[in-house]
Amino acid sequence: MIRIVEASDRTAVAALLSATRVRDAEIERRAAKIVEDVRTGRDRALRRYATELDGLVGPLEISRSEWAPAAATLPRAVRTALKRAALHIRRVARAQSPRPFRTRVAAGVSVEQRVIPLDRVGCYVPGGLYPLPSSLLMTAVPARVAGVREIIAVSPRPHPAVLAAALEAGVDRFFQVGGAHAVAAMAYGTGTVPRVDKIVGPGNRWVAAAKAIVSSDCAIDFYAGPTEILVVASKGRPEWIAADLLAQAEHDPDARAVLITPSRRLAAGVVAHVERLAPTDGPARASLASHGGIIITRTLTDAMRLANAAAPEHLVVESEVLARQVTCAGAVFVGPWTAQVAGDYAIGSNHVLPTAGAARFRGGLNAADFVRLVSFQRVTRQGLRLLAPTVTALARAEGLDAHARSIDIRTFQQ
Repeated sequence: MIRIVEASDRTAVAALLSATRVRDAEIERRAAKIVEDVRTGRDRALRRYATELDGLVGPLEISRSEWAPAAATLPRAVRTALKRAALHIRRVARAQSPRPFRTRVAAGVSVEQRVIPLDRVGCYVPGGLYPLPSSLLMTAVPARVAGVREIIAVSPRPHPAVLAAALEAGVDRFFQVGGAHAVAAMAYGTGTVPRVDKIVGPGNRWVAAAKAIVSSDCAIDFYAGPTEILVVASKGRPEWIAADLLAQAEHDPDARAVLITPSRRLAAGVVAHVERLAPTDGPARASLASHGGIIITRTLTDAMRLANAAAPEHLVVESEVLARQVTCAGAVFVGPWTAQVAGDYAIGSNHVLPTAGAARFRGGLNAADFVRLVSFQRVTRQGLRLLAPTVTALARAEGLDAHARSIDIRTFQQ
């Protein structure tokens, strides 16, 4: 089910570590039509799609008075877990929050940075095979920490656990819609659903396609493709590694789960435990058969070189020595006890992470994604005289004489 390939087999390695975005031209075409229909048809189009695709019965918005009774149906252990997870996410988000500053650049010249929260954010919560309250915590809690004025959430057929997470995270409004039509509703507003400044959160291919379509009109976090885990190890318990690969693989038949190791003994052990632990059917087995594998390298250094080139969403490394060699990853999990699944729920660092190689240029969702960093610049008469030679020389070098005159008229006519 999970294959072993040699690092020297470049074609096989490229297939396992491919960072290409999964695209479906037909889904993108149909998503574009849905987005346009909702943009122009507003509530009428949104309700039509929600009825046809989500099975919506009743109002688009779930009244806030319904959240607490739904949450109360959950086992106490689940409610407690949501509170603890939110607490940890909140602590990390506070540490991540950008800080305002004011600095003196030169005599009479200063720059101030103000951190201004976004006005309204939309959090998408997938409503597929499993309820995902953790995804709502990971998006709404940092937004609330950042000071966002209004947070709305959308999800088709939201589970009571998702509504409980909405209460815990401080969500203001909740709409029971999903898919491309929900993304369009948040991007453009429909009358019932307000327009947001930014859309965050993972989703299926329809959601990803819609987010890409609206991104010229509404900010998004990033493209969220199938999930990925890459483990780099030369030792450890093969059963634990097999369990980690299977845990990520159960998300989606397109999920990617790969071990890179110089140890053939470890590789053989992982294969054996994957075969023993894998369910007989479901997405995990399909994922590992199509996108799972073990790459055998000569050394751990070679393994880390491949890992950095892949820029995976989740990177698990066996030691601090390897952690110091990481340059590209969405999130890094160090040591055998730092189970990647713990990061999905309770460590506190965000699990909304870049996929398909996007970790080459950014990390995971964080509090900074929910603010505007606005610079306020102040120059005195003395400061402008100091800056004038630099500004006018560069302006004229670029052939922009009117730029230079804007300075000259101030410095020569005093």
